[in-house]
Amino acid sequence: MTHFTFETIGTDRPGRWLVSCDHATNHVPDWINNGDLGLPHDDMQRHIAYDVGAAGVTRHLAEALDSPAILSNFSRLVIDPNRGEDDPTLLMRLYDGTIIPANRHADVVEKEKRLEYLHRPYHNAYAELAAQMRDPVICAVHSFTPQLRGRSARPWEVGVLYAHDDRLAKPFIEACINQGWCVGDNEPYSGHLKGDAVDRHALQHGRPNVLIEVRNDLIAEEAGQILWAQRLAPILKEVLAQTGL
Repeated sequence: MTHFTFETIGTDRPGRWLVSCDHATNHVPDWINNGDLGLPHDDMQRHIAYDVGAAGVTRHLAEALDSPAILSNFSRLVIDPNRGEDDPTLLMRLYDGTIIPANRHADVVEKEKRLEYLHRPYHNAYAELAAQMRDPVICAVHSFTPQLRGRSARPWEVGVLYAHDDRLAKPFIEACINQGWCVGDNEPYSGHLKGDAVDRHALQHGRPNVLIEVRNDLIAEEAGQILWAQRLAPILKEVLAQTGL
């Protein structure tokens, strides 16, 4: 099902996994500054606008796991679905050195409008999908850029993020390392922000979870997206079976 705020796929699949993609697209709704945040086209193709390649990995991974998926349908620069409503980075005015012109003067009223029409419907759909599943396991898919402006290159092929509940993440990291990959343990970011999507839909419900970040140069094209979905799916299945969660 495609909604103007989100897309769900495979809702009738029997698998336990719920694969999510919070930053699936760089789409800007036309009611926001006529669908234009004031950025050049090239900037809207960058990681600042969405997680490059993550949507394709999500679709192929959910299919390989015979499980449903939910994907956002708005750019994180419009409003970030992986942030709590009171997070100061919910509506960014500056990202990786780039000013977001249409957000510079966004006030409380504008923020509330974006929450009501985009952020909340996405999370309501996410919650409903999880609630209708039996013992769901959350797998959040993201991607990261090989290098931020002015920063060191990031060596990891895959990053695995987690908070206090590392029942799935820790054995998954070990299994990925055993594949010979360069794996980030809570890298390139810390694995927990209060009110973020994993906190909201997994941690607060005691659901097993893992957040996977794939370096976006590896999944910029569909061939790489398919390859990494095929690599990750059997490891996820094996680790879930081994942990008995």
